[in-house]
Amino acid sequence: MSYKTMPRRIRKELSVPVDTRVESLSHECRGVARIKGKTVFIEGALPGELVRFRYLNRRSNFDEGLAIEILEPAEKRITPLCAHFHSCGGCNLQHLAPDEQLHLKEGMLLDQLRRAGGIAPEKILCPLRGPVWGYRRKARLGVKYLQGKDKVIIGFREKQGRYLADLDTCPVLHPAVGNRLHELRSLISGLSIREHIPQIEVAVSEASAVLVLRHLRPFNEADLDRMRSFQTHTGLVLCLQAKGPETITALLPDQDCSLEYALPRHDVSFRFQPLDFTQVNFDINREMVDRVIELMQPQADEQILDLFCGLGNFSLPLARYAGAVTGVEGDSSLVQRAGENTVRNGITNVRFQVGNLMNEDISHAFLAQHWNKILLDPPRTGAQEVLRLLNLQQVERLIYISCNPATLARDAGILVNEKGMRMTQAGVMDMFPHTAHVESIACFER
Repeated sequence: MSYKTMPRRIRKELSVPVDTRVESLSHECRGVARIKGKTVFIEGALPGELVRFRYLNRRSNFDEGLAIEILEPAEKRITPLCAHFHSCGGCNLQHLAPDEQLHLKEGMLLDQLRRAGGIAPEKILCPLRGPVWGYRRKARLGVKYLQGKDKVIIGFREKQGRYLADLDTCPVLHPAVGNRLHELRSLISGLSIREHIPQIEVAVSEASAVLVLRHLRPFNEADLDRMRSFQTHTGLVLCLQAKGPETITALLPDQDCSLEYALPRHDVSFRFQPLDFTQVNFDINREMVDRVIELMQPQADEQILDLFCGLGNFSLPLARYAGAVTGVEGDSSLVQRAGENTVRNGITNVRFQVGNLMNEDISHAFLAQHWNKILLDPPRTGAQEVLRLLNLQQVERLIYISCNPATLARDAGILVNEKGMRMTQAGVMDMFPHTAHVESIACFER
């Protein structure tokens, strides 16, 4: 039950701060303590610390709390850079040194693999590292107009509750946007339909930054003039979205909303739209593509299958070294974009097709074809449906990119225990510093 719905007697009891020693961290990076035999997850606490906390929720199997004072701090605790850290839900690890964050995430990955059936990589890969600030190039910012206060709030959800954190700056967002949130708030505040703008999509490329304003009512001419002035002053490209993604249009009629990023080591560049899926961290993405090619070792006579290929982030660089690459993706718009990028880069040994890889009844021809090597980059739910259908008897090597250690561990169990492969290497990649998000890569061999 939530704190607000508890009986008054229990609310009074739990409103009194409690001191406790934190034993460990959960996979959501909350401190774990035991009080009277019951587990309590404490936001903002680190292992070994003596903390004073207050209860937030009380459940049948566990309770939840928020640290309000650190009585004995951990050695690795640092002062968060962001003034909004304690309220904003965008980050939850700024109080832990970056090196220790990576060590923690590596431990989470190995623990999940071990729990899934005693699986352990033969070699642990060195973590991939990049900038820890200003790295985030894709984000969705919430917008809320508070009529009673005549104030616009822009930010991510708060750590606790349904409300938005009121952000002035965001040091993890690319500076082109993260340092201009106060200007963006001023822009929205002066619009006639400020109460009808629920969110802003952020997409930053190597050359431009695009903001997509979702609006539920049409703008008037004064609004449009105000936005044109903002765009001229800031250099940010504004796009408008009245309904679905297909309605996105540039504020200026002759302007293109497209963005680009490049993988110069492999002579490949990509054009994408603001709402397309791309990795949020360009620096780590470059390192990740390099590692995939290093682990896969594509040869000129090999056939490679890239599942959940998106707009070809791995397919196109792999094609520079392989005989042929086939990419399969469930989003038809991304498949179209992948084809366009193939033509733009002058690559002729790649083909893309649409396929719902989350459907247990899929019957695409690629399932029966012979592949030398396979790459998977599934969403958080993993890839168990397609893994069970794939014939891996002749597959020499399979590379799995994961954004969820739990589903990677489950799918590793399928590959090792059912498909007869072995996990030779695995490691983490610091795609989302200061968050509990664990990005990892694993290599399986016949």
